[in-house]
Amino acid sequence: MERGSSAFVKQAAILAGASIIVRFVGFLYRLPLTNLIGDEGNAYYNAGYQIYTFFFILSSAGLPAAISKMVSERIALKRYRDAHAVFRCALLIAAIAGIFCGLVVFFGARFLSVLVEQPLSYYSLIALSPTLVIVGVMAVFRGYFQGMNNTVPTAVSQIMEQIFNAVFSVILAYALFSKGVEFAAAGGTAGTGIGALAGLFAVGAIYYIAVPRIRKRALHAPRQKQSNKSIAAEVLKTALPIILGTAILSYSNLIDTLMISKCLKASGAFDDVQISQMFGQFSGKYIVLVTLPVSISTAMAAAVIPSIASSNAKGEKAALNSKINMGIRLSMLISIPAAVGLSVLGDQVIRLLFPNASEGGILLQWGAAGIIFLALAQIATGMLQGMGRVRIPVYGAVVGSIIKIPLNYLLISNPAINVVGAVISTMACYMAASVIDIIFLKKYTKIKLDFSGALLKPLLGSAIMGVACYIFYYTSYYLWSINALSTLIAVVAGIGIYFVSMLLLKGIIRSDLKSVPMGAKIIKIMDILKI
Repeated sequence: MERGSSAFVKQAAILAGASIIVRFVGFLYRLPLTNLIGDEGNAYYNAGYQIYTFFFILSSAGLPAAISKMVSERIALKRYRDAHAVFRCALLIAAIAGIFCGLVVFFGARFLSVLVEQPLSYYSLIALSPTLVIVGVMAVFRGYFQGMNNTVPTAVSQIMEQIFNAVFSVILAYALFSKGVEFAAAGGTAGTGIGALAGLFAVGAIYYIAVPRIRKRALHAPRQKQSNKSIAAEVLKTALPIILGTAILSYSNLIDTLMISKCLKASGAFDDVQISQMFGQFSGKYIVLVTLPVSISTAMAAAVIPSIASSNAKGEKAALNSKINMGIRLSMLISIPAAVGLSVLGDQVIRLLFPNASEGGILLQWGAAGIIFLALAQIATGMLQGMGRVRIPVYGAVVGSIIKIPLNYLLISNPAINVVGAVISTMACYMAASVIDIIFLKKYTKIKLDFSGALLKPLLGSAIMGVACYIFYYTSYYLWSINALSTLIAVVAGIGIYFVSMLLLKGIIRSDLKSVPMGAKIIKIMDILKI
């Protein structure tokens, strides 16, 4: 097994590469889907999806992190049989929890859809309910392989899941559109279940191929006498705080689902269709675009848990320090320029991606900075969980959610601010959570965080990029008056200028390039050019 930071970077790069592919495919299918069902259909789609996500988190979202941590700790001590016992117990737990939550969503769909002020999301909830069982079982397989420091099965299953999701979401939405936009939205969500089934098949097939090697390695491995009951208790003890912390951050989105429509209605300035459209812009455009760059951070967080757990179990302080600083720096190298770029070109990007439903750019202009805080919270949460400090992210998430609720009431109810208030409160929520996580991470690791490399240099490079994007866009638009062309020119130019700026500022080093797709080839080219 590979050791040290290089192994962590490799596994993080695999998941990051898969996340880029998954998000790209996700954009490809969300474009025709949103242009078909519009902001109103997005409201039904995303109201149902947010409720589904909350129950998914309650049932199984903490399992990959918990299993990868427990498995990596046992493998570090060469207790391979114990690692596989964790996997078997977790499968049973995931199946039971998934079935229970699936039944709750199925039979409670009418109540839940009315609760979030989107009664027509009922059909989306019905379509999503069986998926809770599938994704729970799949999460266990992914966590088991990640615990063995192998993120390839997770990456493959994620890509398969998203491809099938994309294809069937669009097909079913178009097939059901004639029955009404609410049925088209339900068709879109049904694709999620089909995609999950494909992902489970992929990771299950990889496991089936790997079984002989797993059994051979475990055959003569030492085993600590631990009953299935005690293993299950340890899985739950490890997973529940992770689930709680993740659930509360997800609860931030659920808070918006519950509050946006109510607060907009209370303002008395908007009718039901306008309210659904505003909620659709927030959930179907702002949230989707903001979480795109954060997916890289989420992938790194998943990769860092077993790596940090292993170093922490072995007492490797230097390796721990290196992995933490590298993880934060890589996350910020992507998140900060993404935030600046979407702030500068928010309206233009929305018009490029959703020509048939082009409103909502103001949400990105006001709220793109949330990318930075959400990414920081994600990566710090993964690190704290890897060290066994699974309760700390819960505290940060609780504080963030407490801040969010009164801000929502105060801001969204103001007709002049309306749904922009949800964006502002979301940023405040993630800011509080990320600050608390970083403070405790520094406290428990005693490390010196590289603030210059992780924050100052990316901020300066991104500022230069932002100015360049603005100039390139408006110069191009003045010449050709074509938004799509001008936006693409500005984005491509901005990426190049950011890269060059970071090289000049020495904000990108060789190990950073090794962690991104095609990084080795970029290094060879730069060596040839003697850069």
